[in-house]
Amino acid sequence: MSQFPGANAAPDDAEYAVVGAPLDVSTTFQPGTRFGPDRIRRFARTFDDYDRRTDSFFTDRSVHDAGDLHAWDDAAEYLNFLEADLREWHDGGVTPLLVGGEHTVSVAGVRATDPDVFVAVDAHLDLRTEYDGNELSHATATRHALDVADEAVVIGARTGSPEEYERAAESDVTVVPPEDVSAWTPAFDGDVYLSVDIDGADPAFAPGTGTTEPFGLTSREMRDVVRAVAPHCIAFDTVEVNDRDDGQAASLAGKLLREFVFSHAAEPSA
Repeated sequence: MSQFPGANAAPDDAEYAVVGAPLDVSTTFQPGTRFGPDRIRRFARTFDDYDRRTDSFFTDRSVHDAGDLHAWDDAAEYLNFLEADLREWHDGGVTPLLVGGEHTVSVAGVRATDPDVFVAVDAHLDLRTEYDGNELSHATATRHALDVADEAVVIGARTGSPEEYERAAESDVTVVPPEDVSAWTPAFDGDVYLSVDIDGADPAFAPGTGTTEPFGLTSREMRDVVRAVAPHCIAFDTVEVNDRDDGQAASLAGKLLREFVFSHAAEPSA
């Protein structure tokens, strides 16, 4: 298996760790997220090492690629396994960069890092208690994150059930619809976990995802959100990339991961 380009640090020297989580058991429309980690690595090969904005090289950012944690069809057991691995990185002072896989893997990331705020770039609210009887569906990710985090901010959401919108109206949830994202400024109290569901992008930019939803964010808007939120973060993930396009979704996800690292390293959280 190839490594994420530029993620050349040894485990003992790492400040960031890429961890692939190819879980693909609850996708409701187009499956294929099991291929996400490999495709994100593959389509990141074209990126230059140098970042002009931060005047730095990705290869100097002490990123280690820990490979994939093999997934199986018992989501609850897999999340426990994944949580333990991510917690080990986090407790060792390394920032986890989780690469999915379906959005359910974010539950393990949140449990492992115990943030105060969960920020999700997502087309969907993901506030369901269950979907088709499955309490660990990808459509429940934000709901589960709120079992750990004190609040959730969902950026780019443009669809959900009546029950989800009712839950979103409570004081611990903030929804920033696509038309308001460009004017949004982060204001957080505590540590942040940033999750980028690639379907937050309009499918014109990232068609390779399970549940496409038009009228979404541009790739630049997603970049700007990542840049703004990264300095506050203790962990990052990007999820829901599949193999149903020519690499557009994977390329965007890989670029956003790099943007997170450059911005986080340049302005580490206090």
